[in-house]
Amino acid sequence: MSEQHTYRVIVRGTWDGLTEEARARLLAEAADHGMTSMRFSEEGSLSYEPAPLKHFSMRYVVVSDAADGEEMAGALAEDRAETALLGLGYGFRDLRSTVTDLDTMKINRKPASRR
Repeated sequence: MSEQHTYRVIVRGTWDGLTEEARARLLAEAADHGMTSMRFSEEGSLSYEPAPLKHFSMRYVVVSDAADGEEMAGALAEDRAETALLGLGYGFRDLRSTVTDLDTMKINRKPASRR
């Protein structure tokens, strides 16, 4: 059995070719997709600013084989984002991801005297 790592992945992209219906839906739901909605989850969370309605990000938790590395975790998250956005009928382009491996991340703790 191979070792599993947990990754936090932020997938960013640009809205592209939105229909008037999709644009209206995004603007109507913008309050549900602001700063307070940013959470990492398996199903992903979508966030964007309504003005201008240009860029978006989706946050994912991806668990995969450590041997496959961060590149695979990013590809899996981008695939999930693409599937979700297409399912919602939203046009997009230029997906790119930033990956953090939670299992290898170093935590720098401040000494108690500095708190």
